[in-house]
Amino acid sequence: MPADAFSSMDSAETRNESQEQSIPTERLRTESESSDKSGSARFVLPGTSGSPPKVLTLDEVQDAIKNIKDMTLAHEIAINNEFKLQPYEPPENSLEKMVKDTMHKAYWEILREELNRTPPCYDHAIRLLGEIKEDFQTVITKNNAKALARINEILDEALIRQQAEQGVLDFKAYTRFIIHIMEISCAPIRDEQVHKLRDIEDTVELFRGIFETMSVMKLDLANCLLDAARNDVVTHSIVYEKEKFKKFLDLYKDGFPATEKWLKRNKLSSESTAATVTPSASSSTENNSMAGPSNAQQAQQRNSKDVIFNAYLELLDWSPENDFPEMLDMDRERIKTLQARALRLCTCAATLAVASTAIPSINDLKKTLANELTILLENCNTAADLDNMIENIWLHIKTVINDRLKIKFDESAESTIKTQILQISKLESPVRNLIWKRLLTYVKLDLRTNNQTPIPPGFLEYAEEIENFANAFKRISFYNYAVYGEYYHEILNKF
Repeated sequence: MPADAFSSMDSAETRNESQEQSIPTERLRTESESSDKSGSARFVLPGTSGSPPKVLTLDEVQDAIKNIKDMTLAHEIAINNEFKLQPYEPPENSLEKMVKDTMHKAYWEILREELNRTPPCYDHAIRLLGEIKEDFQTVITKNNAKALARINEILDEALIRQQAEQGVLDFKAYTRFIIHIMEISCAPIRDEQVHKLRDIEDTVELFRGIFETMSVMKLDLANCLLDAARNDVVTHSIVYEKEKFKKFLDLYKDGFPATEKWLKRNKLSSESTAATVTPSASSSTENNSMAGPSNAQQAQQRNSKDVIFNAYLELLDWSPENDFPEMLDMDRERIKTLQARALRLCTCAATLAVASTAIPSINDLKKTLANELTILLENCNTAADLDNMIENIWLHIKTVINDRLKIKFDESAESTIKTQILQISKLESPVRNLIWKRLLTYVKLDLRTNNQTPIPPGFLEYAEEIENFANAFKRISFYNYAVYGEYYHEILNKF
């Protein structure tokens, strides 16, 4: 087949058909080596709740998504919007890594040796073209039937071999065609990577680049499948977990003491708060209860739900003296991560609030300082970490005030600012307490409304982070309530 036959493929039509494959544009970095020639591309399913990662092929990924068989996996996909498959790479210095690197090096050396013969031998190269043709069957959706048929027609190994034997094989034309198809079928984020393939003159390096890029495109497709199925996974995994839990309750009659103590503690706290309400509010509750069983039950249901959502808020300020609720065990590590995020967010906002009393009200300056504080505290996960870092936080604020802004304070004013900032690492800090209450109030309001919750004072420079934080906490709380809410209400009714 002459080289100009490739131009007959309608680019616009193929691009049109390929748009149905809407692949997300934010992806993880993939392996730097060529694809695994021993079989299908493999991906790492990150470990969940302490379980080790799993290595899966694309077919196994599709099966795992379609068939909810692993409750932990389904839970992770449903809760974690950032959950992505990762490229598989053997551990450094492992035997598997050494064997893989050696085989890959030999693989490409064989190709180079064959192409350098006189006349060139194209056996290895033609096999690679066949592998690329098979890869296109994976990365291009079945809906693109015309494109797939055209690829099969052009990358026909028998025809290519015949051209090689007759000495009319235009190898570069085939690679240009392959790159063209990759350009119109890859995710937009891969456009630059694919385009760079056109600049590679060395045939062996070009093949390596094509296979590396194909590997990324397979990863994109796998994560696209996962994202597309996420809503279905959420729906089915809630039902699945509820069924599993009911079966467990049929066998296990001893209850869940940590969960019961957690709910009881928050019920008592709510009753203590309610006791300070004016008598008229109390009378209103009595009148509601006299209006009929349905009204009383509805009021009880609302009160119970308030207790449950207050209990969720307690997770952000968890005391290590309390046993962690059994019903949230799968989310324990995720909640610890949220606790650390809350600590960092609160510390940043409190520090910025103190610093703002000493610096001009310039928005750009505050945004810059807010970003700098985020970077300085990115490894702060515990109260002990904050104790160790708070001195450096003060020194940075001092540098901003003295050196960047050229503001000079007397010793008394500087001492006041320093004391307030260093105090932020302590629970008794008035500024930290105020900022923390605002954070909890924002999250509490966000849990109870579907509308946009206004950003609280002190967090305007951290608006995106506080919204993302609240959304992550909301996903955990709502999912947990959807699965275990009925059981929680039963516990509260007993009290």
